[in-house]
Amino acid sequence: MPETNLADTYRDLRRELHRHPEPAWCEFYTTARLIDELEQREVDELRYGPEIHGDARRNIPDTATLSEWRERAREAGAPDAVLDHIGEGYTGVVAVVNRGEGPTVALRVDIDALPITEADGDDHHPAAAGFRSTTEGYMHACGHDAHATIGLGVLDRVLDGEFAGTFKLIFQPAEETIAGGQSIAESGVVDDVDSFLALHIGLDHPSGEVVAGIDEFLAVRQFEATFEGESAHAGARPEDGDNAVQAMAAAVQNLYGIPRNSAGGTRVNAGRVGGGTASNIVPEEAFIDGEVRGETTHLMEYMWKRAERVLSGAATMHSCEVDIERLGDAPSAHSDAVLVDIVDRVARRTAGVESVVDHDSLGGSEDATYLMQRVQQRGGLAAYVGVGTNHPGGHHTPTFDVDERDIAVGIDLIAGVVADLAADESE
Repeated sequence: MPETNLADTYRDLRRELHRHPEPAWCEFYTTARLIDELEQREVDELRYGPEIHGDARRNIPDTATLSEWRERAREAGAPDAVLDHIGEGYTGVVAVVNRGEGPTVALRVDIDALPITEADGDDHHPAAAGFRSTTEGYMHACGHDAHATIGLGVLDRVLDGEFAGTFKLIFQPAEETIAGGQSIAESGVVDDVDSFLALHIGLDHPSGEVVAGIDEFLAVRQFEATFEGESAHAGARPEDGDNAVQAMAAAVQNLYGIPRNSAGGTRVNAGRVGGGTASNIVPEEAFIDGEVRGETTHLMEYMWKRAERVLSGAATMHSCEVDIERLGDAPSAHSDAVLVDIVDRVARRTAGVESVVDHDSLGGSEDATYLMQRVQQRGGLAAYVGVGTNHPGGHHTPTFDVDERDIAVGIDLIAGVVADLAADESE
């Protein structure tokens, strides 16, 4: 890969964000830090708090958890006024630059981290270089710290260049729980957007490779099913109990037995299960945290209907009740060919890019699809772009990291696409 340098200011920001990972709806410090950066720039509008969210916020942590992360951010230096306005987890921020007549272009980057303990060995660069996570049990294991940095770098190029039109930079919370995209979309912030871009670094593509348009997002729905039975003495009177763990176990087994569908790929996973209180008590409560996915939104709904039937049937089989709560979800989406062609064109002249893949499958889910669909339903175009990086560990693992030179490639690439969109419109 040709040598590509990342400016120290962006490297420092990325490493600072990496040191302060925060999970979905708890990105208090991250939001405050980005607001501080944006206030130092000549943006025309700065929006954050409840005004950038619709009524679709889901999977929100309890009040005690939000308070804990808010206070942690306060101790790290986040201003009281910002934290008060963010309130109960209304994290994220939108910056708007108005530069006269021209297209409205939006870039969405995500900002949340994951509940993973980061590696601390000398062979893990963030640990060796002194910017490993300072919050044990959480880390940026998917590159969102790099995404946020790329977003700010693109904004700087728009401010310093000859862009004509309106540019919106969206720092979105709660992607990892697929809960923030719909909320941002329903706020109306992208309703006037002509061209929408989202990006991801890595995705098992090496440094020097760009994916001009990612397609085949798996639609997903996450859920929590809570089974309630009746406790009893497991030795003396087991017949008096209704075993919630039995109901849960039957549900897990039968979820994986949902028939496949000839229309395309489907997935189901019981990712976290538990229940009971002691070995000598018939358990009165159990739970499943799970998800269903489909190659299309229709296929995901097919899986969901059958999952609901399985969960209810397992509860009935063991004389229990079940409460099924929908958590985060996201539809499928596609990248528009017109935008993919522009990304391809810009990528081929961007320093550090050695190869371009026109299309690729994500192999997973992403709630940027809510924003993509919102734009497309109103006549705009959308594309999801991949920027390769040689990450030493896979996504969502303790050793994940990015080659920081690829952050510079991402800035150059997306800034070039934004500039070309405005230039194409003027021509």
